[in-house]
Amino acid sequence: MAGTDQTKDAVSGGPAIVLVEPQMGENIGTAARAMLNFGLTDMRLVRPRDAWPNEKARAPASHADVVIDGARVYRQTADAVAELNHVYATTARPRDMLKPVLTPRAAMEAARRHAAAGETSGILFGREKSGLHNDDVAVSEAVVAVPVNPAFASLNIAQAVLLLGYEWFLTGDDTPGHEFASGTTRPANHEELMGFFDHLEQELDAGGFLYPPEKRPTMVRNIRNIFSRIGLMEQEVRTLRGIVSTLTKPRKRGDS
Repeated sequence: MAGTDQTKDAVSGGPAIVLVEPQMGENIGTAARAMLNFGLTDMRLVRPRDAWPNEKARAPASHADVVIDGARVYRQTADAVAELNHVYATTARPRDMLKPVLTPRAAMEAARRHAAAGETSGILFGREKSGLHNDDVAVSEAVVAVPVNPAFASLNIAQAVLLLGYEWFLTGDDTPGHEFASGTTRPANHEELMGFFDHLEQELDAGGFLYPPEKRPTMVRNIRNIFSRIGLMEQEVRTLRGIVSTLTKPRKRGDS
């Protein structure tokens, strides 16, 4: 999806993304793109199979150069996470280890709390084909398991990074659940809705629609339910009242 706005301030920080033995530069590039989508800039590579820097990573990164250029390379996983306070390991396979198993949301909520306390976190992502080895998982304090189709639980690196990055970003996002771009309207209040209902029902009575009388209460409730479910905005209520008024005006001779 397009939508990059170069006038906006860049979001940065967040947990370190540690890719253990990534095999292809293209995969590193797509992971970098996923990172920057959600303001993650600290990429760490443990024994990448191909040489690094790798120009094959740059095009798939789609201008996430700040991530690519800042990526650091380590010989051992333990070295890559040495100064971090908290480490989480992503895996889709059960392990014979007594470690807490967290969803991405729970893990990133914990990472956000750690960040607020001035503590650092990192997330381990494994090899494209085999994931993390037990020795990699052993350095983590918890396992992160993504709830996916158990019959097809395979995620590529970029997908996994994107999921964790999204959950990280969401924990610090204060965007309301419903946002209206224009800023010129607001949800209709009860008084405005009732005014519309009264107006509509008056005209329906005049037109003979709410008939017979014994069915009128049920018909009115059904009509009100239809419009109540929509979540009308104040501007929309005014528009609907205008429509009702126009439809009920006497037509001039010659109008079709």
